[in-house]
Amino acid sequence: MKEVTKEVYLKWYEDMLLWRKFEDKLAALYIQQKVRGFLHLYNGQEAVLAGALHAMDLTKDKMITAYRNHVQPIGMGVDPRRVMAELLGKATGTSKGMGGSMHIFSKEHRFYGGHGIVGGQIPLGAGLAFGDKYNGTGGVTMTYFGDGAARQGSLHEAFNMAMLWKLPVVFIVENNGYAMGTSVERTANHTDIWKLGLGYEMPCGPVDGMNPVKVAEAMTEAIDRARRGDGPTFLEMKTYRYRGHSMSDAQLYRSKEEVEEYKKIDPITQVLDVILDQKYATQEEIEVIDQRVKDLVEECVQFAEESPYPEIQQLYDVVYDQENYPFTPHKL
Repeated sequence: MKEVTKEVYLKWYEDMLLWRKFEDKLAALYIQQKVRGFLHLYNGQEAVLAGALHAMDLTKDKMITAYRNHVQPIGMGVDPRRVMAELLGKATGTSKGMGGSMHIFSKEHRFYGGHGIVGGQIPLGAGLAFGDKYNGTGGVTMTYFGDGAARQGSLHEAFNMAMLWKLPVVFIVENNGYAMGTSVERTANHTDIWKLGLGYEMPCGPVDGMNPVKVAEAMTEAIDRARRGDGPTFLEMKTYRYRGHSMSDAQLYRSKEEVEEYKKIDPITQVLDVILDQKYATQEEIEVIDQRVKDLVEECVQFAEESPYPEIQQLYDVVYDQENYPFTPHKL
């Protein structure tokens, strides 16, 4: 694994804090009805992304996930201002305002989207990996899904084919304890989701998803295996979300005390503790980072709010003309 240096810890802290504050701002904008539709926040799960990015090669590796998908593209290199604009439905957004919260996408940065169909991205991730193997790119696809999606039949089909063809894919279930409001204990007679990989003789195991170092270690091993042609790995990231399934979730299925217990192992706090204990930065230097993050989030909001909404004509420019169907090029 790449060394976890002082610089890595400082980057992890700033990145994870940005992701957290970015989504905190989204929650506020949602209450103001500036973000419409559904809004699924990632608060608490940031170490899963931070650790994975440390292990990935962003020049060729890909990522695909479900609809809790705002901070992943930022980590992959997408301009956070464009992500914010997409959430506000603006023409400057990643999908020109037509994707919204659940469908952030960037082909340029190899982020192949949030997907609203539960588990729908699992076979798509295997397909992206098939493309990399077929074309010999050396890339690996990180395919994320939630504990609820682990019960979808498409997972088993994708697992079987991925093992059969030794596809360069890492399957990651982000087990945050609840599929919407239903606990893992109520959806299956086993709670170790990672054991689903055993039926396909796929390397698999649990990972502490609240610690970016543990995530990076597991992801490095899985990515190396995939890159050398030995096929997929299935990892269960044991993590937790501090907010509800979406902003409309009343969270009646869990207590406030449970949430507070998990906040004691907050991934951002864990990283900050190491930084301060190892004297990687002073409190004053941390405050500079905090302010830089705050300023960037405000810049994102200003950019999004000042951006125009899409013109009506755009509705027609993103569909195919009948003439010469199906070979008419897309207008955008």
